[in-house]
Amino acid sequence: MKLAISIMVVVLLIVFAITAYVLVKFRRRAGQSGVPEQVEGNFKLEIIWTVIPLILVIVLAVPTVQQVFAFGDDHFNDKDAVQVKVTSHQYWWEFEYPQYGVKTAQDLIIPVKKKIAFELKTADVLHSFWVPSLSGKMDTNPDGTLNKFSFSADKEGVFRGKCAELCGPSHGFMEFKVKSVSEASFDKWVTAMKAPAVLPEDAALAEVFKKQCLSCHAVGDQGGPVAPNLTGIGSRESVASILLNEGQEGGKPVKENLKTWLDDPQAVKPGNKMPSPKDLGLTDEQIDGIADYLANYKLNY
Repeated sequence: MKLAISIMVVVLLIVFAITAYVLVKFRRRAGQSGVPEQVEGNFKLEIIWTVIPLILVIVLAVPTVQQVFAFGDDHFNDKDAVQVKVTSHQYWWEFEYPQYGVKTAQDLIIPVKKKIAFELKTADVLHSFWVPSLSGKMDTNPDGTLNKFSFSADKEGVFRGKCAELCGPSHGFMEFKVKSVSEASFDKWVTAMKAPAVLPEDAALAEVFKKQCLSCHAVGDQGGPVAPNLTGIGSRESVASILLNEGQEGGKPVKENLKTWLDDPQAVKPGNKMPSPKDLGLTDEQIDGIADYLANYKLNY
């Protein structure tokens, strides 16, 4: 990418410089009325402006094509690669790490400079996994086929990912984050994810949470597999992938975002399958308690 941009900038500057020179050098001068000398055809120039662009195209095309095909290589059985099974849902992403026995959602945590081998499928309709800063797009097909590809992050940081196929009314909100961390931090994250579930301290609230939330969601070693795993949701980059948490530009406190989501999930993501907690019989006090519990459910890594 940087090579391509550098070449394009150099070419642009050269073209602009030549154009400016010609406009100044050969402009009509005061008192000039005759027809300038007409030059038609120059074999040497024609060779130059054909060969040089051809060389530039080759320089750009060859590594680009090589990299595109490299993304499609199957590294899923490579012992040195980190395996990630991606399942797309309307309108969220599920990430499973079979080597580590860990499953999470929305934030894809990866070790820096390690090959990440993906196996992708969909739970419903056609989606497309895309992290523009790290890779090209890869579809998740509803016909049951598994697509595989790989990439790695050269530096630590947070990279934005999203669905690149129109998949319903909240397609534009189907985002996720890729968080590249040191290998030591990744190991700490795996350990934290596998720790026993931490439930609300209030016994009554914990019972409500287990009955109404863990029938679909999971925290730690408890809960169901239907909806996004909530383990460590308080330390994620966002709530529902689009409500940015504090620490980011325009972000809000995690609890505030959780309450916004729990108050009316359909208003945040139209067409999603999350029922309104109020329709399940939860009171405002219980919703506030669950939001507070989840906001403080953080992972230290």
